[in-house]
Amino acid sequence: MDKPLHADEFIRQLTAAQTSLYAYILTLLPDRAAAQDVLQETNLTLWHKLADFRPGTNFTAWGCRVAHFKVLNHRRSLHRDRLVFDDELLEQLSERHVERLEQADRRERALKKCLEHLPAEQRTLIEKRYAPGASVQNLAAAEGKSVGALSQMLYRIREALLNCVQGSLARKESA
Repeated sequence: MDKPLHADEFIRQLTAAQTSLYAYILTLLPDRAAAQDVLQETNLTLWHKLADFRPGTNFTAWGCRVAHFKVLNHRRSLHRDRLVFDDELLEQLSERHVERLEQADRRERALKKCLEHLPAEQRTLIEKRYAPGASVQNLAAAEGKSVGALSQMLYRIREALLNCVQGSLARKESA
């Protein structure tokens, strides 16, 4: 049986998931003030259910599932409001969002594997380019290359990564 998350790791994952959770809640509940309230209720419930989360699974997807029930509860409390989505539409929106999260998770895993397969020099160049505050101009100067030459190198590396990710995802879908 997996060990439950340590509180520090839980807080790190919860903090990282806040934007996605809020965006998800907003797709189901377009009132921003109500969405903020539901997000806070969701965070509190996630904290109380800390022991239920299993490390290695998708924290954001788990959080969205909890948020889904919080949105349903909120909607029940507004049942007299004529501008509320019907439950079927809400369910469809929820399912689509979870599918997108799962798809993004698969793409991220494929990208990480594809990055590992890049030659070390190319991987280092990509890491430097996407480091916080990095720019093509500064990187070109540091590498002793023209901006155009470096841009072309980065374009080719990104194209190779895209092909690798798409191929990886296609292989997994056909398997």
